[in-house]
Amino acid sequence: MFTYLEELTVTETEQVRKTIQALFRQTCILQVKYDPVTLTPRDNPQYEICARHRSFITDYIEVLGCELIHDAQEHIFRLAGEHMPREKLSLTSTVLLLLIKLIYREKIMGEGLNAPLTTLKEIREYGRNTNLLPEKLTQAQWREALYLMKTHQVIDVPGSVKDVEDDTPIYMYSTVNLYVTAGDINALIEEYREEEGEYETAEEIIYPDTDQ
Repeated sequence: MFTYLEELTVTETEQVRKTIQALFRQTCILQVKYDPVTLTPRDNPQYEICARHRSFITDYIEVLGCELIHDAQEHIFRLAGEHMPREKLSLTSTVLLLLIKLIYREKIMGEGLNAPLTTLKEIREYGRNTNLLPEKLTQAQWREALYLMKTHQVIDVPGSVKDVEDDTPIYMYSTVNLYVTAGDINALIEEYREEEGEYETAEEIIYPDTDQ
């Protein structure tokens, strides 16, 4: 395995190393990312590195008990497996992730290929309308959720998370669908139910106006 690295240049070896680190930190690597300021799509060089060195990266992370999955439809490489890094979501972060899912679904269905954007103001409105955010959140709660979603490539924001204001554009990626499945969210809701009270099932939250 390491013979492969010896055949690469110092620069290529460093690129592969940083890409593997990014996979374990972010869980996934997108082919195209948007500049959240200009909304200009741009190729992600780490995606190309994953594609070019796919066999080596696959073998490397398999040793660590993980799997590299290429989703050709979504144009991403993502980490999977029993030993992949996992984060425990707070109830607030879970709810905000659900709201991003709702907003993303509506924007994609209604605006097609246009960049799906939202703002803190819109998220709060969705939260009130769905009764998922009946109380005002602290800045710390917002930052925790936004930082988590940015780290895992669910959203992008211009600049730092701490500088996001009510009308700051927040770009949403399709990766929200990877993290928000009915089964996963139901399990999280069940985990928090005793300490936070009763919530609807994920199917009812994600599809409030359908029979799904």
